[in-house]
Amino acid sequence: MNFGIALGSNLGDRAGNLQRGIDLLMARVPGLVLTGSARVYETEPVDCAPGTQAFLNTVIEVKAECTPQEMHAQLKAIEQALGRPEQRERNSPRTLDLDMLYADDVVSDDPVLTLPHPRMHLRRFVLEPLADIRPELVLPGQSKTVAELLAQLPAE
Repeated sequence: MNFGIALGSNLGDRAGNLQRGIDLLMARVPGLVLTGSARVYETEPVDCAPGTQAFLNTVIEVKAECTPQEMHAQLKAIEQALGRPEQRERNSPRTLDLDMLYADDVVSDDPVLTLPHPRMHLRRFVLEPLADIRPELVLPGQSKTVAELLAQLPAE
């Protein structure tokens, strides 16, 4: 199964946190293959407290023989291993944020894991790096490609 994963960090060694997240994912998920990696973008925080440091964001695509629920559990465990508390204030600063964007054509409204990610089509900091690696991807529930969704967002 192919998984799109967004990575973001705005605390500490932001670039190092992104790389450690990828390294831990590769080490923890047997047989995982990195099939795409976008460049890293520095972005202003969205819906965060005033004075919040800028984020580094990127998107990777991986292939693994696991369920979306198993991958999600690994992503949450990696966040915690790198210092993100399980209980936290919404949109608080973070060493590492890992969000599953999609898992092939899986659609899920599960309260723990909604797929595809419900707000990704509204977020430049997700669509821009995703367009680096999958501009022609059409996500379940969308009629436009990632590149078209990005083009319709207002300029920053």
